[in-house]
Amino acid sequence: MKYALVTGASRGLGRAIALRLAKDGFSVIINYNRSDDAAREVLEEIVLEGGSGELMRFDVSDSAAVDAAIEGWETAHPDDYISVLVNNAGIRQDNILVFMTDEQWHSVLNTTLDGFFYLTRRVVKGMMTHRNGRIVNISSVSGLKGMPGQCNYSAAKAGIIGVSKALAQEVAKRKVTVNVVAPGFIETDMTQDIPIDEIKRIVPLGRIGKPDEVAALVSFLASDESAYITGEVISINGGVM
Repeated sequence: MKYALVTGASRGLGRAIALRLAKDGFSVIINYNRSDDAAREVLEEIVLEGGSGELMRFDVSDSAAVDAAIEGWETAHPDDYISVLVNNAGIRQDNILVFMTDEQWHSVLNTTLDGFFYLTRRVVKGMMTHRNGRIVNISSVSGLKGMPGQCNYSAAKAGIIGVSKALAQEVAKRKVTVNVVAPGFIETDMTQDIPIDEIKRIVPLGRIGKPDEVAALVSFLASDESAYITGEVISINGGVM
């Protein structure tokens, strides 16, 4: 059995990615922090489609919680390892910088960057030992070009790009790849407060993206076919430059 861990998998992009990886034959570990019912619904849909998975509730920004969760999983699966890790968990707390609070700044960076660090350093050990692994980190167009009102989010997502490029070089000899997917405006609950009609006018393809389209890209980067791709940032944004 091949195992894939997707953080923030109870909704939005994480949900779509978890469902797609299950269809690809992975047993999906569904990480979430609060949404018990939504996470169970994702697992139920996976099982109904003939796949397998399990729930793993923890806060990615809590180092002790991450360690406890991974140690528990490894104890229950002594002969297995997580071969695909998708660092998707993230939050938005938008505000212009001059009015941004300490909590708004730190909570966004802690979830994205600390979450990446705490979880990846644990999971990548198994990948390196088995000389096989795929790490896919979800960034954003905001991390590539910056977005007004999102200095915290842009900083966090830009940081994901930098750390991914560094890690890709550290683990390449162990046949572990590290890549970044940078979505633009995608139809999820995180974009419900964005004026869609205005956004469509600045997207060359004239529409916002679908979660399944992002999931398809992650699926490829998690597959054997992507073995010669590492340290890359792939945008999926309808042509926004």
